[in-house]
Amino acid sequence: MAVDKSLRNRSEEAPQQIPFGPLGIVPSRGEEDFIKEVDSYLQNWRKDRDNVDKGHILFTGYERDSYIVDADIPRFGTGEGKAVYSDSVRGYDLYFICDVTNSAIEYKVNGQTNHYSPDDHFQDLKRLISASAGRAKRMTVIMPYLYEGRQNARKDRESLDCAQMLQELVNMGVSTIVTFDAHEPRVQNAIPLSAFETVTPVHQNIKALLNTVDDLIIDSDHMSVVSPDEAGMSRAIFFANCLGLDMGMFYKRRDYSVEGNPVVASEFLGSDVTGQDVLIVDDMISSGSTMIDIAKALKKRGAKRVFCFGTFGLFTGGLNKFDDAYEVGLIDKVFTTDLIRRPDGLRDKPWHVEVKLAKYTALIIDTLNHNESLQPLLEPFERINLKLNEYRNNNGKIQ
Repeated sequence: MAVDKSLRNRSEEAPQQIPFGPLGIVPSRGEEDFIKEVDSYLQNWRKDRDNVDKGHILFTGYERDSYIVDADIPRFGTGEGKAVYSDSVRGYDLYFICDVTNSAIEYKVNGQTNHYSPDDHFQDLKRLISASAGRAKRMTVIMPYLYEGRQNARKDRESLDCAQMLQELVNMGVSTIVTFDAHEPRVQNAIPLSAFETVTPVHQNIKALLNTVDDLIIDSDHMSVVSPDEAGMSRAIFFANCLGLDMGMFYKRRDYSVEGNPVVASEFLGSDVTGQDVLIVDDMISSGSTMIDIAKALKKRGAKRVFCFGTFGLFTGGLNKFDDAYEVGLIDKVFTTDLIRRPDGLRDKPWHVEVKLAKYTALIIDTLNHNESLQPLLEPFERINLKLNEYRNNNGKIQ
């Protein structure tokens, strides 16, 4: 992997705290490529970091060829599984990285092929935690897409799967849970005495936009941010504030006289978007129907270009509808991250831009391992302003 120039800055930073313990990264199935990239960043930073006494007992195991812990989850013929460590994890500061959305993984049940569901991934995560048998010094779970994150609030006689999951992990000894762009961050109220971090990758999204489009005019006269619904307003407001733009939103008008309360229409609340570039910001793109409907509505209102941002590109309805929307000019680019497995063929689409977050994830792990605050990483305003100034001063180009 080619080392980014900015890695030198991280390696030259003197850690303010000693490591909490030897670092170990435990991959779940399907995250191997992403974790190898995270591991590569950590290797390079710690190899080049000359401002720590790597020979001191407190830095035992600080510089290694890899921080990935060798673990396996074999299956029996009935589909039952177990987690097995080949490496010792005694005294380690363990980081479990789990992508619960990866349905491409297969296993056999009585000779039949099954695909992994989010439930299978969560069960495997618990197996890996259980197999450490209390020997790890500390355990942190990094779950980019929060398991059952959309089932977070009780509206009727229904389960609260996400809250139950968080409590289960804490009861197993997990000290910190890190997720990205949680659908409803208030679900952390289920574990009020435990650390829960929801990271919004707005800096990486904006950087990807600036790297991709070289003729943006970033002010409230030429650009605006739109939330596709009222639930995502806080996310869109944060995005808009980082860029100094106005924010609008669509809300769904429902027919409450009909069972199921179907959506009758999406109404727009916001200023005139005629001739503007519009950024639609959401936490995920599931089937994609909502995003495309919003883009169509914005185009009818005179929007110049439409850029879609979804932290998680699930594309459960396939890619064809986005191909069609791109062909007729409804959307210009769709930005999704590499935090979860991408559908086959997505990276080859002319309308898709992949937002890289392996480096940011490695930075989070390195910071937590040194027991330092994540707050500077969660407040990206200064870094965004630097990129915006660079973009404006260099005629639409940034390094």
